[in-house]
Amino acid sequence: MSTKRESKINQLLQDLPKGTVVLASWLVKQGYSYDLQQRYIRSNWLEPIGKGAYKRRGEEIDIFGALYALQSQANKKIHIGGRSSLALLGFAHYIEMGENTISLFAPQGLKLPGWFSNCCRNIPFQLTRSNMLPPDFALTMYNAGNFSVHIANPARAMLECLESAPDLFDLEEAWLIMEALNALQPRMVQELLEKCRSVKAKRLFLFFAEKAGHTWFKYLSTEKINLGKGKRSIVKQGKWIPKYQITLPKSLA
Repeated sequence: MSTKRESKINQLLQDLPKGTVVLASWLVKQGYSYDLQQRYIRSNWLEPIGKGAYKRRGEEIDIFGALYALQSQANKKIHIGGRSSLALLGFAHYIEMGENTISLFAPQGLKLPGWFSNCCRNIPFQLTRSNMLPPDFALTMYNAGNFSVHIANPARAMLECLESAPDLFDLEEAWLIMEALNALQPRMVQELLEKCRSVKAKRLFLFFAEKAGHTWFKYLSTEKINLGKGKRSIVKQGKWIPKYQITLPKSLA
């Protein structure tokens, strides 16, 4: 019996990517009872990091390893997005320096388990709960080393940033990033904009894309995108852009 238990834990440690959290509820589904989990803790194979979550004894867990468990084991609709996703995807040189907070996005109503904060005590993060976009759409996989996690693709990340502009995201910064987004797929952008519920984000996205002169912009069917009605004053004392009914800083108009 002892040999069988050791074989079982060896299989678990082999299958579990290094640097990731493993959830007690997920282990039960894989055939590891709660009693067996407690034996693994007493044998120093697993170490509790909070209610219902463990890590390998002696391993360090970062936000990617914690996010992996939420996405892959708990099936939570949460991802890295906005400014953080753009930085991970190679646009860091366009992003304002000194911003180290990880931007997480999830549907309204999602609650983070207590163990998540235990893993990320030294990593500042901000969770935005929003139904602006479908939670599973326009995501891409990011290789975190021994495993991968879902993050927003560039177009979705841009919309997530624009939704918080100009209070939490600088418009000049948004323009620099949009200039670099010259390889987007028009079909994906079209669907993304049709699904997006934020009128402000969509108007800003289209304005910056057209201003940048991207080839993919020409293939968009803007008449199918709901841009709402009425004016949107993004900044005070700016310049009025009649086509998109927005007021922007004169330096960008």
